[in-house]
Amino acid sequence: MELVDKLKKTYNIEWIKLELLKTAYGKKETYLGQVDPRTVIVWYFIVSLLPWFTFNIFILLGLMLYTSVLAVVTRVSPLIIFLLSIGILSELGYIFLVVFILGGDMEAYTSLLLLTFKISIMSIASVAAFASMDPEKLSDALLSFGVPAQFSFAVSYGYRMLPILMDEYQQIIQSFRLRGKAPQRHGILKWRLVYYYTVIVVKAFYPMMLNTAKRTRTTVEALEVRGFSYSLHSSEAKKQKLSHLTFGPREYLFIAMNALMLVAIHAGGYWYHLT
Repeated sequence: MELVDKLKKTYNIEWIKLELLKTAYGKKETYLGQVDPRTVIVWYFIVSLLPWFTFNIFILLGLMLYTSVLAVVTRVSPLIIFLLSIGILSELGYIFLVVFILGGDMEAYTSLLLLTFKISIMSIASVAAFASMDPEKLSDALLSFGVPAQFSFAVSYGYRMLPILMDEYQQIIQSFRLRGKAPQRHGILKWRLVYYYTVIVVKAFYPMMLNTAKRTRTTVEALEVRGFSYSLHSSEAKKQKLSHLTFGPREYLFIAMNALMLVAIHAGGYWYHLT
């Protein structure tokens, strides 16, 4: 019982909220967090595309191990790793069930497992890349690639709104609980209590969306007063905004080390061809 009480105190709603915020706002002190965000985004696209050009299991295992090590170096949140693991395991279970029902053979199992393997590599790479960047870096990197300024600003604005939305959503749920009455009889497997909280969670979305729309309009008006639209089309303003993005020795070292690793993985796959 002491262990259960300790787990309840450690892993609660507040812990989940903090872990999500840490993931959304990036970890600047990690290795990937100190690399130029444009380099990290290009690396992510390369690593995400590589699995789709091979069916060699040795190369796929190497890419899986390589991206997992980078995810550990980036110090990805345990909550994100847990959710990712649940997703992969549930997909594997779904695949085995569907193939079994449809009467598939071993070749069908192997093909679908390879597909899951490749998607898992992409997922781990995306977690490692985007968990290391804060919203400002991600927005500026997209802007430097020529993405429309409205879109890059929307990405940054969405990240910044995340903690406000989470706090507000929690407050709305608490207000529903204070004004409502929980069922005295929980029923079999506490289904009445589950139904009660499910209804509250769904109803809490409506006032939050209304408040978000009001807050967004106020933010847009405040930005327009400060000349936001003019800055979107001014080359001088864009140049000043992106002046902090630099490409130096750290980025060259990152490219050299990762290129060497990828070449070594594919060279190993050439000598140990497993399909």
